[in-house]
Amino acid sequence: MTVTDLLSYDDALAAYDPVMGLEVHVELGTATKMFCGCATEPGAEPNSQVCPTCLGLPGSLPVVNATAVESAVKIGLALNCEIAEWCRFARKNYFYPDMPKNFQTSQYDEPIAFNGYLDVQLEDGEVFRVHIERAHMEEDTGKSTHVGGATGRIHGATYSLLDYNRAGIPLIEIVTKPIEGAGERAPEVAKAYVAELRELIRALGVSEARMERGQMRCDVNLSLRPRGERAFGTRSETKNVNSLRSVERAARFEIQRHAAVLSSGGTIVQETRHFHEEDGSTTSGRVKEEAEDYRYFPEPDLVPVAPARDWVEELRGGLPELPRLRRGRLQEEWGISDHEMQSVLNAGAIDLIVATIEAGADAASARKWWMGELARHANEAGVELAEVAITPAQVARVSALVAAGDLNDKLARQVIEGVLAGEGDPDAVVERRGLKVVSDDSALGAAVDQAIADNAAIADKIRGGNLAAAGALIGAVMKLTRGQADARRVRELVLDKLGVQG
Repeated sequence: MTVTDLLSYDDALAAYDPVMGLEVHVELGTATKMFCGCATEPGAEPNSQVCPTCLGLPGSLPVVNATAVESAVKIGLALNCEIAEWCRFARKNYFYPDMPKNFQTSQYDEPIAFNGYLDVQLEDGEVFRVHIERAHMEEDTGKSTHVGGATGRIHGATYSLLDYNRAGIPLIEIVTKPIEGAGERAPEVAKAYVAELRELIRALGVSEARMERGQMRCDVNLSLRPRGERAFGTRSETKNVNSLRSVERAARFEIQRHAAVLSSGGTIVQETRHFHEEDGSTTSGRVKEEAEDYRYFPEPDLVPVAPARDWVEELRGGLPELPRLRRGRLQEEWGISDHEMQSVLNAGAIDLIVATIEAGADAASARKWWMGELARHANEAGVELAEVAITPAQVARVSALVAAGDLNDKLARQVIEGVLAGEGDPDAVVERRGLKVVSDDSALGAAVDQAIADNAAIADKIRGGNLAAAGALIGAVMKLTRGQADARRVRELVLDKLGVQG
């Protein structure tokens, strides 16, 4: 089904009620893998970080990574989950080339954390509660690279390359309960939930949760039911969506696709689907298995995990300030409105602004530069704000130069442009481009005299008491000095030379 075959979004929502389920896989930032001592450092030569255990060789035995268990408990606590007093691993059996053991060591009916919730704030400030079914521990698969096809997928490829460096890296899979009642805002809720979850994971320090690097990815399950009915419809599962925007687009597309199929008398197939970034569409992957198809059974080579209650409470007491509470505190400290704080959140600028303040800038200027000039550059480049090639310390230095009167805002924008272009730190850009504000009276005086001579009529208005007209002369001086004049001092000189009291 193409984009043009979809039912309109409004028509889809008029006839059907969407139900979502979101499964988010988080790659933990441990030094070693989930069940062996192999390193997890990214960028290593293919198949160089492997051993008999993560390759599934006969006779090798797994050992649970204690740091991964601790991270799982922290995530569960932060998601308001109950922490199991006793849980164990299971074998999830299926054949695929990137699973060297032909099974994945995971958790099935006994997860380490369950029955929680996460409150997420939508763009208009409304808070929506997403209920968590479970958070369980498992291992990642290897990486397949399909070569020779047009799409980079296995279909049409002439051969595939397998890298098992990723096989066995610790994962936490966080599964929501069915998300009902979101209506037309379901795609927005999906995006907000994944965004809030990402902030929470980062706050806990258990993962960088970089979606573009595959450290966090989301499976979007969606079904529709006719308005007024309670039974769920057949679901599709869009796999491995790796950006916030794509999560929203995938949910929206699937709502429209399901509605088009159902409205035409068709039947939804329970299947996995691939998301296509270029047009926001999804295409069929494979028929989706049910749980019994995986033939789960308890992992015989691992002992159960039984987190001690005093240890769990110790971890609970050591949790950092969680994102929603932190945002409320920062909003009060910065003195901004709910709408302004939501804009900062949507831009992904909170940590950048905080770091800029810690580097010496005041809150107002830090927010101004990140939400203004730098956000514009990020939008034009099509990248996240955090990927813009300037550091919080550099932004703080620009702010300090403005505060000291060495730069005005126009010059500061040029300095930022130079830093982004790779010309060095702000001071080096100022020096190389000769951008410092001119505040010397002798240099400014000549420019003011020239502006008065060139604009005699305006000068007469100012002499007659129309002080607002001084802005035109100040602008003329700024033009003569290529924007490098100290505007405040220029105004003083203009009024003084015209014999007018300011």
